Amino acid sequence: MTMKRLVSVIRDLFLTVLILLFLGLVVTRLDAGRQELSSGHVKVVDGDTLVLDGKRIRLVGIDAPELRQVCQRDNQPWPCGKGARDHLDALIGDAKTTCDAGGSDRYGRLLAVCSSGGRDLNAAMVGAGYAVAFGDYEAEQAAARAKRLGIWAGTFDAPRTWRRTRGGMEEGPHIPDGWLDAVMSRLGAWLKT
Repeated sequence: MTMKRLVSVIRDLFLTVLILLFLGLVVTRLDAGRQELSSGHVKVVDGDTLVLDGKRIRLVGIDAPELRQVCQRDNQPWPCGKGARDHLDALIGDAKTTCDAGGSDRYGRLLAVCSSGGRDLNAAMVGAGYAVAFGDYEAEQAAARAKRLGIWAGTFDAPRTWRRTRGGMEEGPHIPDGWLDAVMSRLGAWLKT
């Protein structure tokens, strides 16, 4: 075997090992990053936050008005933050809630898609106009906006803007903490479809 051929074989072997290690890491991270949480009773904190099994969960891909936020509807003030919380509470009722978490945000909240009574709560909140799309659910937002549902029936500050102007938590569209978690979360969602 020539020296050139030997170098080529070693290089190919090295690349193969690296690819296999990367694939092993992907599989491990997909398994470790997903947490199935379920309980018969959840506490609704606001329009996009739940407490389930003692863990604070942020509904991923959506942003609901803050609890103290006031919007305008029919030229009148409307407590849209409380309306969003009450709508989420009504969607859940007494049904069992299941959340599929794919990481956490910088505040330590699990980022999850939750369902109750067979309904995707994240999509339902945006589809009813009680939350805006925040990295996902753009089709549901477009439909709610066209039908002038919920906050779309009047005027409002985007929840992110409302928080920023009042010194609240700064929040960007939901990407799990760390770039590898973000890649793994998106890859996991893509593989499920």
